[in-house]
Amino acid sequence: MTEGAIAGRMTRRGVILGAFQLGTGVVLALRLRQLQVEQADQFRLLAEENRINIRLIPPRRGLIVDRHGALLAGNEQNYRIAIVREEAGDVRAVLNRLAKIIDLAPAEIDEVVKDLERRSAFVPVTVAERVSWQDFSAVAVNAPTLPGIQTEVGTSRIYPWAEDTAHVVGYVGPVSDYDLERLDDPDPVLQIPRFQIGKVGVEARLEQLLRGKAGSRRIEVNAVGRVIREIDRIEGTPGSDVQLTLDAALQDFVQARLGEESAAAVVIDVRNGDILASASSPSFDPNKFVRGISVADYKALLEHDHRPLSNKAVQGAYPPGSTLKPVVAAAALEAGVIDPSETVYCPGFVEVAGRRFHCWRRGGHGHVDIRKSLQQSCDVFYYEMAQRLGIERIARMARRFGLGEGFDLPMSAVSEGLVPDKDWKRRKYGKDWLVGDTLNAAIGQGFVLTTPLQLAVMTARLASGRALIPRLVKSVDGVEVPHPPAPPIGVSASILDRVRDGMNAVSNTRRGTAFSSRIVAEGMEMAGKTGTSQVRNITKAERARGVFRNEDLPWERRDHGLFIAFAPREAPRFAVAVVVEHGGGGSTAAAPIARDIMLRTLYGDVPPLEAYPESQRGRIGAMLKELRLRTPPGPHGKRTRA
Repeated sequence: MTEGAIAGRMTRRGVILGAFQLGTGVVLALRLRQLQVEQADQFRLLAEENRINIRLIPPRRGLIVDRHGALLAGNEQNYRIAIVREEAGDVRAVLNRLAKIIDLAPAEIDEVVKDLERRSAFVPVTVAERVSWQDFSAVAVNAPTLPGIQTEVGTSRIYPWAEDTAHVVGYVGPVSDYDLERLDDPDPVLQIPRFQIGKVGVEARLEQLLRGKAGSRRIEVNAVGRVIREIDRIEGTPGSDVQLTLDAALQDFVQARLGEESAAAVVIDVRNGDILASASSPSFDPNKFVRGISVADYKALLEHDHRPLSNKAVQGAYPPGSTLKPVVAAAALEAGVIDPSETVYCPGFVEVAGRRFHCWRRGGHGHVDIRKSLQQSCDVFYYEMAQRLGIERIARMARRFGLGEGFDLPMSAVSEGLVPDKDWKRRKYGKDWLVGDTLNAAIGQGFVLTTPLQLAVMTARLASGRALIPRLVKSVDGVEVPHPPAPPIGVSASILDRVRDGMNAVSNTRRGTAFSSRIVAEGMEMAGKTGTSQVRNITKAERARGVFRNEDLPWERRDHGLFIAFAPREAPRFAVAVVVEHGGGGSTAAAPIARDIMLRTLYGDVPPLEAYPESQRGRIGAMLKELRLRTPPGPHGKRTRA
């Protein structure tokens, strides 16, 4: 190959190489221009984000108040200390230094470390809360030696009425992993360390209303993560304030009157269905759950045989016993299976299908009509009505009065109770309904189950003749919650008058089963019905030698005592239902409590002794003085037992 040819080839190679280098340079130059000019703002923002943090501001949780504005659930100032993992470096070393300033046990340090590992590095985790101002100040002063430690002033939930409203209002607690897992689209605010949400009761059922929306703030931090300044702040939206229909002072009286019994009571306004009181005893202090209940305290609540954590007023399902008889009487009159003047003979028992069904009164009641059947609570009369009616007509009437219905109220685990019929037994047990099942159902035993709330609704419907729906939320942010008037229940006025007359005889005639618990104040008279429901079968041998008295049996084998009532008799305004677990007879265990609650509701204060029979006033006066009612509000709305 000649020299000219070689030189030509080399020249071509040089041109190609030069062109490639030039192209590369142009591309780099264009890219550099893009980075420095066109994308400058983007990278400036990224650099800015390295020194500016955006943090959520927890919203103020909405207040819960009673019908008169008394605070049931509020917020109090809470000094807390938190740590951010990405700013702390050696987390355990920082926490050990912190432990020299505040009381921080090794087990608490371990828990914080575990919590930090579960969360993103930039998310603050609470180390301690409700610390004293002295400890809070000491940590703030020593902040330069505690990288990643933050001092914060927040709020925490407080329940001024404590045990009185625990089962209705409920309580809040820190968000758990379980809470996050069951939410499809969890609110970012739930990631805030130990952010509190409703766990039970109104707090849980109205969580979305009460929680509010989080705000945010932008803060500038230095290289070690220390806050230099706050750049801007956007306040969140506070949660809605909720007003309940409860009367806190009445609720306090009811809770105190139930005392140490395992019991429940519900008071309803007959005119509109407002729940004025809903108490379950014994109760618990919800403030302990907010602050962190001890293992010992929680174990004591779980193992207590009276089940203080259970809201018996809406969760407890009990055989209604003879409190169901007014409904069966209404069904019999409406179906025309008995004439108001007709009587049924009660010899003390009846034999049906080869089985003997006993009346509570061993010697029987003789000839009994509708009024006397309620006045003296004759079982044989209702065994006869059961055979004439059949279970289907009894069940239909019971449902019209609110039994077997789970009312949509913002409380936890509201039970539907049970109004059985033939189809139910076939589905549940695969067996046919027996005539004996109907006889038991007619006296509120067997498969029938009701809650104290349902019994109060039933009584309110009997008193008003309207299909009242119970209401617990009165207003939200001052706006009344719509509650349309209840329609007529569809039972004729003449039938309701017959039933009410029998209930009046229970409380206000000498042979009535609740005569000793009558109200004597003129215009305040109460009409009611006693009930006793068995929790055990009475054997043939026991009947032969005489049935054991309730007081001779272990507590858990005694009968439940029940009582329902409305007052005033002539113009009903309030309905009350009381259930005393294993309290014995309704006339002795439940009726006296119900009378005191009714009088407190009617008078709006501790009832005067003049409303009681004269022979009882000394004993009643001493009892009322011993009730540990709450004192008037003190500082910050807190109340204490007198």
